[in-house]
Amino acid sequence: MLVAEGDHKGFEKTPAKGIVKTNMRKKYLYLSGAVLLAVALVITLAYMYFRKHTVAVLSPSGTIAAQERHLIFIALALCAVVVVPVFFMAFWFAWKYRIGNTKTKRDYRPDWGNNRWVETVWWGIPALIISALSVVTWQASHNLDPYKPLASSQKPITVQVVALNWKWLFIYPDQKVASVNFAQIPVNTPVNLEITSDAPMNSFWVPQLAGQIYAMTGMTTQLHLSASKAGSYRGSSANISGQGFAGMNFTVRAGSAQDFSNWVTQARQSRSQLTNTTYAQLAKDSKDNPVTLYASVAGGLYDSIVMKYMEPAQQSQPSSGMASSSGDMDKNMDMNGMDMSSMSGMGM
Repeated sequence: MLVAEGDHKGFEKTPAKGIVKTNMRKKYLYLSGAVLLAVALVITLAYMYFRKHTVAVLSPSGTIAAQERHLIFIALALCAVVVVPVFFMAFWFAWKYRIGNTKTKRDYRPDWGNNRWVETVWWGIPALIISALSVVTWQASHNLDPYKPLASSQKPITVQVVALNWKWLFIYPDQKVASVNFAQIPVNTPVNLEITSDAPMNSFWVPQLAGQIYAMTGMTTQLHLSASKAGSYRGSSANISGQGFAGMNFTVRAGSAQDFSNWVTQARQSRSQLTNTTYAQLAKDSKDNPVTLYASVAGGLYDSIVMKYMEPAQQSQPSSGMASSSGDMDKNMDMNGMDMSSMSGMGM
């Protein structure tokens, strides 16, 4: 019902107070229903997704990945201390201070801005959270240092990793075999990874075993990991490096010590040899890169990949000119300052 105000010339009409309250209630009901429906839809979709898919970082199969998941849960819990109350108060304030709630007008307190207790709460809680995060970050930065060797009674194995466009090369210097887009490791055995790139900067990542670490030209980074149970784990490039980046995946298979020994024997029976010539062909850009095993590896191949970016002036000289003494090489490495392994003691 409409009530006219003023003279007939203005024709100004305003709804009655009862109709205003009814319309406001309907709007809030519709808004509340839409919010509840959206929350229910998000929960349903998340449940359906997680039921069919495994989130790698939340399903660790290695000692390092398990500690990283624990760190994620701690950070989420600390964030929830702030986020959950904020969302609750956002809906509660919207409902409590709505236009139609006349009772709230009597509870209005505009002088709370200088309330010491309120100021203590909204400054004290964030300060405590930041303090807790700082302690956790300090401890995790040292415990999960990628350059820190893993303590184990088992003898570690060394794997040299080279990022190429768009594939991964794994060299086993002790076993003198190599593979493309596939790595075999023993269970409960520390694996020392030496990582570099012979292409644009990339990032090596096996989320179920350890965190990611960059692979850079002319530099050697390190990563230590260990698989706690047998299985095949998906690895990928976590850094965009061109058109073939999306297919730059590899597999890390963890098995028993006997499985590792059998795989090495299988690799040594391969007809392919990773010589300097075959490596030059392998290093060319390619998007279709099936798993390939190499029965042997040219001596010092990994070091030559790193050094050719550290000493570009010597690339035009004959190969005999590159066979400098170890003292000269160390001197050049110190001058360039590019050997990342020498910085492990500095907490990098």
